[in-house]
Amino acid sequence: MPAMEAKQSVGVYGMGRFGSFWAKELAKHGFSVIGYGRSAKIAPQGVRLGSEDEVLACSVLFYCVSISAFSEVLDRTSSRIADHTVVMDTCSVKIYPAKLMQEKLPKQVQCIATHPMFGPDSGKDGVEGLPMVISGVRCDSQTLTWWIEEFTRWKLNVLAMSCDQHDREAAWSQGITHFIGRTLSELSLGDTELATKGYRTLLTVMQQTCNDPLQLFYDLQRYNPYAKQMRMGLKGALDTVMETLKKQEEGR
Repeated sequence: MPAMEAKQSVGVYGMGRFGSFWAKELAKHGFSVIGYGRSAKIAPQGVRLGSEDEVLACSVLFYCVSISAFSEVLDRTSSRIADHTVVMDTCSVKIYPAKLMQEKLPKQVQCIATHPMFGPDSGKDGVEGLPMVISGVRCDSQTLTWWIEEFTRWKLNVLAMSCDQHDREAAWSQGITHFIGRTLSELSLGDTELATKGYRTLLTVMQQTCNDPLQLFYDLQRYNPYAKQMRMGLKGALDTVMETLKKQEEGR
């Protein structure tokens, strides 16, 4: 991908908690980054805030918006994306945004589905070794290979897989983690002098998942087609354990 070898301009659309973090990471790795967010006032280190049209004209465009907002954002912006631009989403589910990009982006625009499986909390000490999922949606092999190699240079654990495989596996990893974290928060758990390492791990899971926007939790459960199966499996496992305890209590 010769055009990107000079680390040309990269636009980040959406400067919320994750978008600001991602823009800073891109800048840290040598890209000229322009960020846009409707309410963005301060740019992260190495990032310049620009207008919506300026970001949409960049050589590469990362959408860092909520899953539930992605369709509306594409409707509003896709006609202004330059033909040469490579578009990537960063959503935590993959089948749904990949379908939207295929349907709503101009046919000549290349697009890639990505999921940086980390954020401001898990990546605060650096992103080396953290998982990065990438899946070609509508792009040439040269472009896809360039980005796989680029993220590998970041020392990320780059995982090239289909959108279906991502969603199936993520429902039972990220999805279940967020579900349990939010469930634990309903119990109002707190620290205690009796806390074991296991209990402190549970508190960390609760705190990290609840640091993310509540909308992310809702979107993970709604837009991953395998999430309902995960929840039903979790409920079945809980029922089994409860029934086993009941039998023990009754001496059966």
